[in-house]
Amino acid sequence: MANREALRELQVRLASRLQAARSEGMSVAWLAVRVGGQNLLFPLGQSGEIFPLVSLQPVPYSRTWFRGVLNIRGGLYGVVDLAGFIAFDTGGARALSSVHEASVVTLNNALEVNAALQVDGLLGLRGADAFASSSSPEPGAPAYFGNRFLDVTGDQWQEIDLRILSQSPQFLSISA
Repeated sequence: MANREALRELQVRLASRLQAARSEGMSVAWLAVRVGGQNLLFPLGQSGEIFPLVSLQPVPYSRTWFRGVLNIRGGLYGVVDLAGFIAFDTGGARALSSVHEASVVTLNNALEVNAALQVDGLLGLRGADAFASSSSPEPGAPAYFGNRFLDVTGDQWQEIDLRILSQSPQFLSISA
């Protein structure tokens, strides 16, 4: 129960910081998340709100990475297991995640897709000053992979272009 309360407090703090960053024009550029053992960066302008993963309704005959639908503020959102989707899209193996602490990050309303991405952990906000170097995506990487970053502690980060992801035919095709 204490873990659930701590997660809820973190989500509230992140949501308020996201709102402040959008309204004040701060230098924060990404929402940092952990997905399937990888550090990912979602552009703030393409990210929506953060919610706990509760009351998920499964959808029969859908892809394994499509977790189901979730009622968020009276709207239905399709929930995509992002680690599973990336593994499916790249032909890799699905990394195990800690589903019991999972959250979802909705896509920004401007993208016009009622979708939410399941993430294993929320790691806060990051600006360009948090990284020591950047490079282009690896050859053959999915189109939605943006730049790769290396932070000052040596951790690698992969930027995910949520606009390109949300428009890709693979992402929009959930039927098995």
